[in-house]
Amino acid sequence: MDLSQEYDLEIKKAVKIIKNKKYKNVCLQFPDGLKPLATKVAREIEEKTKARIFIWLGSCYGACDLPPSLNEAKIDLLIQFGHEAWNYKDKNLKVI
Repeated sequence: MDLSQEYDLEIKKAVKIIKNKKYKNVCLQFPDGLKPLATKVAREIEEKTKARIFIWLGSCYGACDLPPSLNEAKIDLLIQFGHEAWNYKDKNLKVI
């Protein structure tokens, strides 16, 4: 399945940001309806960026629901798929 034809997940945008900022450890977060696509999205981003991709498959109730322990896991960037933009107080964690 070609993800870009089925869904507008903005993978090209994510790849560009990861490359431009040289992020090494990236976490992907999906709502339940998109979780079946998680490994395909992760594989595509990893192949195009060489970043280490982690998938958060825990509960996700919206853009304000950040996975716990991202800083401890040394995650450079969190990409939330299927959510509206949200302003976070923690400016150390980059979220798109």
